[in-house]
Amino acid sequence: MSQIVLWQKIGLVASVILPFFNIPLIVRMIQRRSSADLSLLWVTGVYLCMVAMEPLALFSTDWIFKLFATMNLIFFSGVVFLAYFFRMKRFQGRGRM
Repeated sequence: MSQIVLWQKIGLVASVILPFFNIPLIVRMIQRRSSADLSLLWVTGVYLCMVAMEPLALFSTDWIFKLFATMNLIFFSGVVFLAYFFRMKRFQGRGRM
């Protein structure tokens, strides 16, 4: 097996596994019903970079890059949604005092 094929297999495994590290973050936010420990600036910045990278990934001939970028965008979209959902819920609760 050539080194290129080996690195492609390692890249494929990493591209499948890495986005799943968003799941514990999503679960923790749901269990705590809070996203206070996440900076919305950071979440938004990472998400915008992923969205900007997605067209390049979709048109790429490298299917490992395509798989990674798409899966990461899907899972991180859940993080972004929950971060904003719980943050907005927290601020809505303050107005009802």
